[in-house]
Amino acid sequence: MPYLSKIALNPRRRAAAALLSSPHRLHAAILSGLAVQPVTERVLWRLDSTTPHRADILVLTDSRPSWAHLVDDAGWPGADGGTPLIADYTPLLERITRGREFAFRLTANPVQSVPRPSRPSEQQATRLKEEADNGSRPRGFRVAHRTATQQLQWLLKRSERHGFSIPDATTTPPGPGLQTENQDLTAGPAVTITSRDILRFHKRPDGPRVTLSTATFEGRLRVTDPDTLRATLLGGIGPAKGYGQGLLTLAPLRTTEANHD
Repeated sequence: MPYLSKIALNPRRRAAAALLSSPHRLHAAILSGLAVQPVTERVLWRLDSTTPHRADILVLTDSRPSWAHLVDDAGWPGADGGTPLIADYTPLLERITRGREFAFRLTANPVQSVPRPSRPSEQQATRLKEEADNGSRPRGFRVAHRTATQQLQWLLKRSERHGFSIPDATTTPPGPGLQTENQDLTAGPAVTITSRDILRFHKRPDGPRVTLSTATFEGRLRVTDPDTLRATLLGGIGPAKGYGQGLLTLAPLRTTEANHD
């Protein structure tokens, strides 16, 4: 039975600041909330909101977790609003039917595979040299999409294979007598990028630096394949899932949005 948790951290506490500065450390702390170790189940998480006073983390697990250690070390133990929320995810999965629409949010690491990076990193340059020296067949390189347009196209191209489509947004119709002939009331796909970031951190103090280009998408989706979308919700979208990427969450549409169609 899957569970969706919401955990509040206090960024002003030293332990919370250390976790929030490194997706690698935060992922390890999240895994320690599961009783069965080593963890073999799929765990998805997302840093959902961050202010100087509060950081909310969403976590999706297959088994029921305990977040007491995070609250004690990095949250507000005993305070109103400091208790983690843990909800059974099954009712949401059961509401997914073909044609139904939801509001969605996704933070992801949009990437593409290329034969050779235009500006290879030190690690990529080393791999290119090794492949040339060994005469081995070159493998593709995973590189990030850098622009908002590229990142948006990345999501649009992958939506159908993940069980949903993103319908066109609609604009408010003009008043009587104000509409021009052949006026297009659509405003493109019903999705926007609400934030973009570049994360840089180390897995180990002496290890190479990890760099991730991320984008947070918010919008409206329409279910095209219920089973595939359920699998997407539980399995995530794109790479770097261990670093807080790929968790797709749904919410009911607001009445005004639902009435546009």
